[in-house]
Amino acid sequence: MSDVTRILNAIDQGDERAVDALLPLVYEELRVLASQKLGRELPGQTLQATALVHEAYIRLIGVDTPSFENRRHFFGAAAEAMRRILVDKARHKKRLKRGGSNKRMELNDACLAVESSPDTLLIFDEALTRLAQIDEEAARLVRLSFYGGLTLQQGADLLGISRRSAYRYWAFARAWLHNDVSKGDEFVPAN
Repeated sequence: MSDVTRILNAIDQGDERAVDALLPLVYEELRVLASQKLGRELPGQTLQATALVHEAYIRLIGVDTPSFENRRHFFGAAAEAMRRILVDKARHKKRLKRGGSNKRMELNDACLAVESSPDTLLIFDEALTRLAQIDEEAARLVRLSFYGGLTLQQGADLLGISRRSAYRYWAFARAWLHNDVSKGDEFVPAN
């Protein structure tokens, strides 16, 4: 059992000191993941990796500390928290009073890991939510890669699947997302 898993179990048992011991163990890894994701954002991004890590950690270990089964579950939840933070920030930027507007967007073959404008990020997130309804495992892998900054191999390891399965999920997700985003003459994301 890893130190992280041991501490997560202690937190689940109500040990308040364990919450303080968790951050030093996971901080650097979370910071690397946040840096990788923010490195793909458009220039002018005001959110720093440190702020993203802190915000995600606060959401994970907030007032109602959730129960994490193990290290993999924790880092999956961290990737999801980072995704939600970035999507919330994109929605905030997109509001009409902030100069945003809806427009059509094409998803090309390499669009899963490209620079993200608020429009692109919102459209992508909505498509990813629809993908999760069809294939949750493929959607998890995309979240870990796109939002968590993990390679396919790292995502496969965290999800406990083989590399071959990860590439199969990735190919399916990429094709499905491309089809979902590009169908119809106009794509207007829901607010």
